[in-house]
Amino acid sequence: MARQEGQETETGGKRLGPATVAIHAGPAERRPGAPVVAPLVRSSTFHWSSPADGGELLYTRYGNNPSQASLGAKLAALEGAEAALALASGMAAISMTLLAATEAGDHIVSSRYIYGATHTLLAHELPRRGVTTTFVDPIDPASWDAAVTDRTKVVYVELPTNPALRVFDVEPARRAADRAGAILAADVTFATPVNFRAAEHGVDAVLHSATKYLGGHSDLIAGTVAGSRDLVAGVAKMMKLYGPSIDPEAAWLLDRGLRTLPARMERHNRSAHELAQWLAEAEGVRAAIHPGLPSHPDHAVARRLLTGCGGMVSVILEGGGRAADKFCSGLELAAPAPSLGGVETLVSQPRYTSHAGLTLAEREAAGIPDGFVRISVGLEDVEDLKADFARALSLAGD
Repeated sequence: MARQEGQETETGGKRLGPATVAIHAGPAERRPGAPVVAPLVRSSTFHWSSPADGGELLYTRYGNNPSQASLGAKLAALEGAEAALALASGMAAISMTLLAATEAGDHIVSSRYIYGATHTLLAHELPRRGVTTTFVDPIDPASWDAAVTDRTKVVYVELPTNPALRVFDVEPARRAADRAGAILAADVTFATPVNFRAAEHGVDAVLHSATKYLGGHSDLIAGTVAGSRDLVAGVAKMMKLYGPSIDPEAAWLLDRGLRTLPARMERHNRSAHELAQWLAEAEGVRAAIHPGLPSHPDHAVARRLLTGCGGMVSVILEGGGRAADKFCSGLELAAPAPSLGGVETLVSQPRYTSHAGLTLAEREAAGIPDGFVRISVGLEDVEDLKADFARALSLAGD
């Protein structure tokens, strides 16, 4: 299964930095004439007749095609984990991890601040399989301990949250998971391993929608899970059964995206912070939300946990939903589109996309009122983005 232990994290006894790991980690054949970039292996199957042939049975649905396997090794190295696995989407990674960790009669404790599809999975789909979830408010650290039971197998968090960008300390969730003998699973898509080293904070299952920052170019769909060898082997077992292995070409593209992840995140971090500061003073904006702003309720926690506050900014417009519609349709440079983490700036309204399945009351309780716009700040020149947003805000106020 593409779950090899991370490689090339040290040289000469010195730990390598994330930019170096992102480029060089993973199996590499260094001989005269060998390609510097590993070739894409499209084959679905490979010569093998019996264990006497040596090695494992390779089959692309199993996730051990060479393109898949080398990606798993790089992901593990980036996360500082024993093993990692790439799957066909972020929801595939989340679903397979939760299925591997639970069975009928088990219990999950989850933050209520999570991606809409994950909420649907926990609240409606897993109960059909006999797995229940208690949703807690992570603003109250004691809520985790109060919710775990002797049947709790997973404690689940998202950091930063989508789309309200809350940043909660993971330690209370970690302690509750330990007390219950459960795993701590965290979706850290918005943070990336550049801004948050989840495994070093006690996260057992590190999850990403790799469609976003890890891929970085809005041209692939993928998800990842990293953790211990045993945990990743369990997820791979579910993946074999349900079938969401990553396509080799998507794996190859994701590996290419990872090579520039640290460089891209440095600019995403810087540009988003500058744009958030500008939006906080812009006419027609009721609130600008970014963990790097002192006005953010979790600013102190973000500064302690994160090495960068990320490329996401959210705004609440004074004119509510009507203003948000006019703002999004008035943009000429930024693109109104779902998803995030690409080189281009994307804007979306969660009421139409990630949280469309929630009622207005549920969205407001999660800090997502009508008029809420999520902005994935890309790599464009910030002054050009400011001009585009200023023009759209003026139209929204008409």
